[in-house]
Amino acid sequence: MAGIYIHIPFCKQACHYCDFHFSTSLKKKDEMVLALAKEIRLRKTEFGNEIVETIYFGGGTPSILQIEDLRLLIDEVYKNFTVSENPEITVEANPDDLSEERIIELSNNRINRLSIGIQSFYEDDLKLMNRAHNSTEAKKCLEIATKHFDNISVDLIYGIPGLTNEHWLQNIQTVLDLNIPHISSYALTVEPKTALQKFIKQGIVPQPDDAVAHEQFLMLVDILESNGYIHYELSNFGKENYFSRNNSAYWLGKKYLGIGPSAHSYDGTNRSWNIANNPLYIKALAEDKLPRETEELTATDRYNEYIMTGLRTTWGVSLERIKVEFGENMLHYLLQNAQRYLDDEKLILQDNILKTTKKGKFFCDGIASDLFYLNLEE
Repeated sequence: MAGIYIHIPFCKQACHYCDFHFSTSLKKKDEMVLALAKEIRLRKTEFGNEIVETIYFGGGTPSILQIEDLRLLIDEVYKNFTVSENPEITVEANPDDLSEERIIELSNNRINRLSIGIQSFYEDDLKLMNRAHNSTEAKKCLEIATKHFDNISVDLIYGIPGLTNEHWLQNIQTVLDLNIPHISSYALTVEPKTALQKFIKQGIVPQPDDAVAHEQFLMLVDILESNGYIHYELSNFGKENYFSRNNSAYWLGKKYLGIGPSAHSYDGTNRSWNIANNPLYIKALAEDKLPRETEELTATDRYNEYIMTGLRTTWGVSLERIKVEFGENMLHYLLQNAQRYLDDEKLILQDNILKTTKKGKFFCDGIASDLFYLNLEE
């Protein structure tokens, strides 16, 4: 199994918390679409005989493209790769782009999954984050989308300064009332060089409170699990058969191809990434060049990445895999360093699988960093 990620580097406006690569100028949109199509063609041999199971349009804001642009890129994948009979084809979308006409357009193509960036149903939260939509648009687009798409994911953010527990509960309930089968939810984080960081330094916006974020995370887990959602990754909850196949492949170490400026790829041994500059990306593709850098992952890299992704997911870290891929010494190292978290009931060892407990889930990234190895010899 393999996946293809296509990065659409355009947005109507910049969210205050976002540090992804994008441009708010659409002047080069048509040139970019042609460049993306060319990169797909130039990389058609990289998967060998692998079958493409997922196609994911991320960004940026993919829903900013016309349906003809999305169709062209999907067709290009089909022309150049072997695609499974029932692939998951996801488009990230913002509510302000999802009119009824637009939703119907999307549903009448090969696209079968929408990932909708709601974030909150409250105006104060949306204004603080500088989202382009309002609460009315958020609710209306979901009501329409559920009539045309079975597979929908919604993004929600917790830990927003000023977001009360009452409003957070109502955000969750609104999604439950619409019977959305997948929810991705993240704590608001302050990334370097973002507008949010600047506003916090200037005292315009309060610093997010970690204790509040933790409390709202636990509320989220309790409510969603009691409503039949499976907490299969730290930030992701899905009903049975509605897990993100695209993201699950990343977490399970499957191969993926990243198309577009700033997009990353992984072939099982090497990681590569494209230049994060729209004009330079377009120029390179016009010259039939791939503007990317590549690094070969060391045993240390592979071990650390497996620890990080494994502890975030329901699949955990297999001790047998650690032993086979990295040796007895690394297995001993892992267990030795994990012991204090086992004693503190933040980790559990079950059926030879190391997992975070409910108590430890929120802290899994910090736990993982304590289990990293810094000098593993090949």
